[in-house]
Amino acid sequence: MTLTADRPIERSSQKVQSIEFPANELRAPFALRCVAFLIDYMIVIAVPVLGLILDRLTDGDTAKISHSTSWLIAALLAVSNIVIFPALSGQTMGMMLSGLRIVRTDGADATVSRIIVRNTVGYLITLVTGGLGFLIAAFTPRGRALHDYIANTIVVFGKKRVLK
Repeated sequence: MTLTADRPIERSSQKVQSIEFPANELRAPFALRCVAFLIDYMIVIAVPVLGLILDRLTDGDTAKISHSTSWLIAALLAVSNIVIFPALSGQTMGMMLSGLRIVRTDGADATVSRIIVRNTVGYLITLVTGGLGFLIAAFTPRGRALHDYIANTIVVFGKKRVLK
């Protein structure tokens, strides 16, 4: 929507979209991507740790229930964080907290299918390479990891803007 002198913009009609930009200029530093990954890991692993603490505080009375339930919740949280959240918003929880976003290489929002391929097939291949697929991001000029190359995406440091 464009701003004209005779027609003011209504707040309710504003759309939130990413503006296309040269993604290379805003590429996320490798260290910040590592921080986002560690945040994701800490969020997921906190659930079984809290289950273990609960088990110890209750003298193991609920051991079988709390232990299996906490790992189930952790697995659901991991799948949600790796696939569902990025498909909906272009960010994992760690990326949200560190200000990172997954976009296409031209700077436009990545499609749901692109992010699902990136975060399933791409992560699996990166895992099979022993993490070398992720380490590529530290040494390439555009900061793209193997899963980014597979899905034609890039991780940038930036937020969505309100178009006026």
